[in-house]
Amino acid sequence: MSGVQTPSIDFDAFIFDLDGTLLDTADDLGGALNRVLADANVAPVAEHVYRPAASNGANALLEVGFGDKWPELEQLALRQQLLDYYAEDIAVHSKCFNGIEQLLIALDQNNIKWGIMTNKPGFLTEPLVQAIPSLRDAKAVVSGDTLAVSKPSPEPLLHTAEILDVDPSRCLYIGDAERDIQAAKAANMFSATALWGYIPSVDAALGWQADFNWQTPIDGFNHI
Repeated sequence: MSGVQTPSIDFDAFIFDLDGTLLDTADDLGGALNRVLADANVAPVAEHVYRPAASNGANALLEVGFGDKWPELEQLALRQQLLDYYAEDIAVHSKCFNGIEQLLIALDQNNIKWGIMTNKPGFLTEPLVQAIPSLRDAKAVVSGDTLAVSKPSPEPLLHTAEILDVDPSRCLYIGDAERDIQAAKAANMFSATALWGYIPSVDAALGWQADFNWQTPIDGFNHI
C-alpha cells in the first residue's frame, strides 16, 4: 500500500477506529481528566488542550493535565481514577462525527460489512458502543485487550477481518492516529486517515502515507 491516492476499488469491509474516527469522545474524556485534576487541586485544562490527546489513551491525557509533574506522580493510581470517572459518564457528550451515520447506513445498504477495532479496553468499548444506537449493528467489535497485543500490531485487525469473514486485502481501515495506518499496512489492508479526528496536524497526518486521506466521513462514499 502506498501514500498515493489510489483509484477506487470495491471493498468487502470497512473497519473503523473508535475515538476520533467514529465518535467524538473528547469532551467525556476531558471531563474525566478535569475531575482527576480537581481532586489533586490542579487547574482544569481547556478543550483545545485535551482534544489532541483524546485518541492516545489515559496516560496521554494525564500527561497533558499534569504537565511536568506527571513523571513524579503515582501514575497507575491516577490512570485508574481517570478510567473510573470516565466509565461513570462514558456517553454524556460523545456522539458520531457528522457524516458517520450516513456512511454506516450506506455501507449497510450496499451489503458492505463494517466493524470496529480500537485500542480502548473492552470494559469501556462495549458500553460506549451500546450507548450509541448507530454503532450497535457493527458486525465485529475488537478492543485493545481482546488479544494480547494492540495497535500498531496488525493482529487485532487481522482478528477483526476473521470475524467479518473477509480477506484482509479487501478491507479498508479508517483511523486518526499513526498507529492505525501502521497497523493497516502491516495487515495488508488499505488505510484511510480520518483528518476530522484527533490528529496532531494535517501535515503530520499526511506524512503517515495512508492510501486515502479523508476530509470528512462523506469521502467514504467514493469507496462504496
